[in-house]
Amino acid sequence: MSRTKALEKVKLTSFDDLFGGREAENAAEAGDVKEIPLSELHEFHNHPFQIRSDEELAEMIESVREHGVLIPGIVRKRKEGGYEIISGHTRKHVCEVLGLETMPVFVKEMDNDEASVVMVDSNIQREDILPSEKAWAYRMKMEALSHQGVKGEDYTADLVGETAGDCARTVQRYIRLTYLKTELLDYADQGRIILAVAEKLSFLNEEEQGWVLQVISQNITAPSKSQAEELKEESRKGDLTEKRV
Repeated sequence: MSRTKALEKVKLTSFDDLFGGREAENAAEAGDVKEIPLSELHEFHNHPFQIRSDEELAEMIESVREHGVLIPGIVRKRKEGGYEIISGHTRKHVCEVLGLETMPVFVKEMDNDEASVVMVDSNIQREDILPSEKAWAYRMKMEALSHQGVKGEDYTADLVGETAGDCARTVQRYIRLTYLKTELLDYADQGRIILAVAEKLSFLNEEEQGWVLQVISQNITAPSKSQAEELKEESRKGDLTEKRV
């Protein structure tokens, strides 16, 4: 069966579920499709999204096994040679699992900021995103939009969260998580620390966050929101005292 006929048999909504809601729109603007060897496709720098072995991945593997990669990835040329994947990291992984040698992609010229925005928007609507993934993705997109000249933190944050339907305040709370020690961020991913608490803890300095980690490891419980507020306030008072001295 040809790829065109296979495409006609699969509902577009299934592609949205497997590859991301804006993928077709982004791809349509990217140009002609090229088959690129997997060895020439490299990960996006600091790509925050993980590939997890779950039911969604299994469905994607079966889809590609039967029909091939129906929604091409999006890449840009690298100065070092080869191509940087902007959208399509999971598809490349699936191709590797199935022993394929090439993957269809759109090659598009983008600067770093444009590529960051497309990369985030192509992945942010996934249902299984971890807090850490969303945090770093939002920070990357916020920095990219700021570099492009978007003014006003709240306005920029609104633009950052627009694709996923998050307001500026939610975006800002997620970005705060990038200031947590790795171990605390892992607890947020595991659900041991809720977002509101994690945000408060992010205002503690590295040493103070280390104390929190010791308490959690000893008591096997994370601090409550009110306790996190108290820690944040104590840290703020400590900073003021140091400045007065």
